[in-house]
Amino acid sequence: MVDYFLRPARADDFPAIRSLIRAVRINPTGLDWQRFVVAETNDGLLVGCGQVKPHRGGTLELASIAVEQDFRHQGVARALVEDLLAHYPRPLYLMCRSNLGPFYERFGFQVVLPEQMPQYFRRIQNLAGIFGLLRPGVGSLLVLRLV
Repeated sequence: MVDYFLRPARADDFPAIRSLIRAVRINPTGLDWQRFVVAETNDGLLVGCGQVKPHRGGTLELASIAVEQDFRHQGVARALVEDLLAHYPRPLYLMCRSNLGPFYERFGFQVVLPEQMPQYFRRIQNLAGIFGLLRPGVGSLLVLRLV
């Protein structure tokens, strides 16, 4: 088990955040270091990150949850999600690969039908389907909501 702590991101964390987001192949748009919480080892290594991203109309999205490969399955993602959930109002939306749905459902998130989605999420889900933006084997794109 790795020793790490959570803290608000700093400007000098942005290159590591961007690199991690690209490495795990999730949506790199809307990255603003000021919204991020990071997980850092006692040695100063950034091993995880996450943010809550605002959208038009006041919709909030739990986004950019990413953990370095060597630090997965050690509670880092869970800690990041719990920390972010503790600081933001509901409802919160999130978009993830369908294989990650059960992870987020443990926090109370529920799958949202297309007709219940804010426009932004409906548009992204449609684009992912049309352009095949997901790698084979990871399923479809889910939109979930926590109320």
